[in-house]
Amino acid sequence: MAQQHTTSLRLRLRYRFDNLVAGGTAPLVGWLAVACLTVVVPASAVLVWADRAAPTTLSGRLTAVWVSVGQTLKVGGAVGSPLYVLASVTLALVALLFVSTLVSLITTGINQRIMSLRRGHSTVLEAGHTVVLGWSDQILPVVTELVAANANQRRRAIAVLAPKDKVDMEDEIATGLGGTGARPGTRAGTGTTRIICRSGPTTDPTVLARVSPQTSKAVLVLPPDGDAGDAHVVKTLLALDAALPRPRDTVVVAAVRDARNHLTAELAAGPGGHVLCADEIIARLLVQTARQPGLSLVYQELLDFDGDEFYTAPAHGLAGRTFGEALLAFTTSSVVGLLHADGRVVLNPDTGTPIDADDRIILVSEDDDTAVPEPAGPWVDEDAIVTARPRPPYAERLLLLGWNRRAPLVIEQLDEFAGPGATLDVVALGDGAARRSAAEVAAARGRLEVAFHSGDITDADVLAKLDVPSYDSVIVIGETDREGTAPAAAPPGSDPSAPAPEHGSGTDDRTLVTLLHLRAIGEAAGCELPLTTEMSDDGNRLLAPARAGADFIVSGRLISLLMTQISESGHLADVFAELFRAEGSEFYLRPAADYVRTGREVAFATVVESARRRRECAVGYRLRAQTATAPAYGVRLNPDKRQRVRFGEHDWVVVLAEN
Repeated sequence: MAQQHTTSLRLRLRYRFDNLVAGGTAPLVGWLAVACLTVVVPASAVLVWADRAAPTTLSGRLTAVWVSVGQTLKVGGAVGSPLYVLASVTLALVALLFVSTLVSLITTGINQRIMSLRRGHSTVLEAGHTVVLGWSDQILPVVTELVAANANQRRRAIAVLAPKDKVDMEDEIATGLGGTGARPGTRAGTGTTRIICRSGPTTDPTVLARVSPQTSKAVLVLPPDGDAGDAHVVKTLLALDAALPRPRDTVVVAAVRDARNHLTAELAAGPGGHVLCADEIIARLLVQTARQPGLSLVYQELLDFDGDEFYTAPAHGLAGRTFGEALLAFTTSSVVGLLHADGRVVLNPDTGTPIDADDRIILVSEDDDTAVPEPAGPWVDEDAIVTARPRPPYAERLLLLGWNRRAPLVIEQLDEFAGPGATLDVVALGDGAARRSAAEVAAARGRLEVAFHSGDITDADVLAKLDVPSYDSVIVIGETDREGTAPAAAPPGSDPSAPAPEHGSGTDDRTLVTLLHLRAIGEAAGCELPLTTEMSDDGNRLLAPARAGADFIVSGRLISLLMTQISESGHLADVFAELFRAEGSEFYLRPAADYVRTGREVAFATVVESARRRRECAVGYRLRAQTATAPAYGVRLNPDKRQRVRFGEHDWVVVLAEN
């Protein structure tokens, strides 16, 4: 009962205090004055009466009490006539009012400045930094790769602007970077990169000034999550065009998801802007990887900054010679093309193409300072070079599981590489729009025979009836659950037959279920299924029930890597455009036995020379015995040409070649 009474009394006192504070400034000042006098006056009286040197008369002691109170409260405590005392107290109160007002103004200004900094509204005063506009699941791969790219450079900065709380952005980036040692506002583990976050809408030119894009080296525009992501990218590019004066040296890189919005975004980006179309790139890589198992690992190695990447080197010493001669002119770098003085990029040109003095050599190297010419010709073993054995063509059977916005592009790409008699079975949820779209794509193509089957790819019975092990290649793409969730209302003027909106979490969840069933089918058949899987979230890839080194095309991470590469070297946009276009050369994994004798050690320079005679550029290899060994899974890009390797019958050589 006593506890209850005490608690109730405490609550009542607190309640009265809260009402006092809520009553306004005047009552609060009055009560504080009363409380102060209640403490100071009795305490001063005690001091005077306890002082042996105090006056003996009552009037003298009261005067001493007044002096003590005045000195304590800083109101003077003067002694004299009443008018003199009143004037003294008035002046002291006026001075106290002005001083307290000044302190209050200074404190308020400092607090406002601190709050502005915490809200991320201050201007970034950097030069040569990289600006990232927008916030999505791509932010962490982009920042991580930029930190890695700046590891050998001093005083680099990354400025992030997004409509998100600054502290939340800093916390998410710090958590996501993890072991890299980089922290927002500080420097990376190598002491080189600072990450600066600012808050605000990316579609307002005046807000863009907070991250100083006009003095930056590159600007990356990330597509936000959601159905209106591409429209937001276009608006951000328009705002950026208004904020950046022309002509400009800043590299602008953006990405849109839907191929229908690609041209619009390019127009908004203006001259010199680079816009990636995620759908087209992902569709092409899915098809390339489905035809060349292990190719996803090659692109992963080429696109991140941890291993070997594309660089350019001046043609000093090679001017007047041919491209074929340049292939063996670098021992620790792999030559793949030419960047002409007019900006034209040619990958895997004819070996007889002359090199001009103003040309630059496109090569794969560990870093830009490792692209040093050093002849590798003396390491070529002519006796080990062989002629490729002819392989009769055969009719491929392909299986596409799932349907989304990129599915028609995947079918188009498959048709371009299809041989005589090739067939494609498409299994997806029974959606009339998907069936019509598949029929339209199939009717427009003459090489590939396409059949559409209605079925839920997460249903084990549906997959069991397909005889999946009999297919030469199986592609699994993200598919939304049209039956489990109610579709959102279509925006006015939109195509009612268009595929349902895709959301990374939902599509990946269904993909994981499909992979579980496919793993069980493969184990029951006693074989490894030739799977190529599309996923949206790299975190879900780690959960995927697949063998080590399996082929995954993680759309968000892949586009992030491409954007980061282009932001560091603007000319790489033309290199990747050439690499991903339908015509021209692309990467292949071809049997090592087609290039050199197996079972004996040969220098990699011998492989390069053998590929040169077939008008190809050899850039690496993959050993079958190491396909399950992390982290490279048997892939070795840009090996030293003096390195000796013993190839087996089932090993592969990575080459850049025409189809």
